[in-house]
Amino acid sequence: MGYETLILTREESYAVITLNRPPANAINEQLMRDLDAALTELEKDPAVLSVIITGAGDRIFCGGADLGSAFSGGNLEEFLKFGTGVLRRIERFPKPVIAAVNGHATGGGCEIAMACHLRILKETARMGQTESNLGIIPGYGGTQRLPRLIGRTKALEFLILGTQIPGADALQLGLVNKLSKDGETLNDAKALARQLGKRAPIATRLILEVVDEGLNTDIDHGLAAEIRAFVQVLKTEDAAEGIQAFFQKRPAEFKGK
Repeated sequence: MGYETLILTREESYAVITLNRPPANAINEQLMRDLDAALTELEKDPAVLSVIITGAGDRIFCGGADLGSAFSGGNLEEFLKFGTGVLRRIERFPKPVIAAVNGHATGGGCEIAMACHLRILKETARMGQTESNLGIIPGYGGTQRLPRLIGRTKALEFLILGTQIPGADALQLGLVNKLSKDGETLNDAKALARQLGKRAPIATRLILEVVDEGLNTDIDHGLAAEIRAFVQVLKTEDAAEGIQAFFQKRPAEFKGK
């Protein structure tokens, strides 16, 4: 399937979604609709075990909303609700989603990256919710995800001041998993995707589900969800293979069954 605002490719056990709206890969309604459709396509593909989201070019991952079109005409509330739903879908996707942040990620671009499960950031790039510099606030979950990722105190500072966070600070704060050398961000993300491709798909999916559920409820409900998932996964062929491989001192060969 072809897309107007992004490029979708498949390699080995993973897929790469490239946001492709030069020069800043800015968000408009079509990009969000394309992203939603691509997620639907990849969720149904059993050969795809993880997804990478990156930006075209090497300067800007995503510069946020296209100010020339995003807020003009149409139903603004519906535009925000739809985009928020797409990012929530990324966050709850049953396969790991890696943000290969190969350039600056500001506003909605930072929000897309934060919705991903794992983030690799080019060491010279910056991330930030810069909306307050325009006299507005984040509209795709920035006020909710940033405090959850780095804590309330620093999140409030960055949100109110519209700070662009340098790579080293983003790593120290836990906003990203790893920094990459210039030109190596996508390669590093692909290397991580290859690692993920060797993991047990059902266990990975259940970890994603239970962590998300636990972060959005109290610990007792989270613990109950973990127990249910443990009982479920222990019945799989992959669990039997993993335990057998452990005792036989060999690498496990998981099949997603």
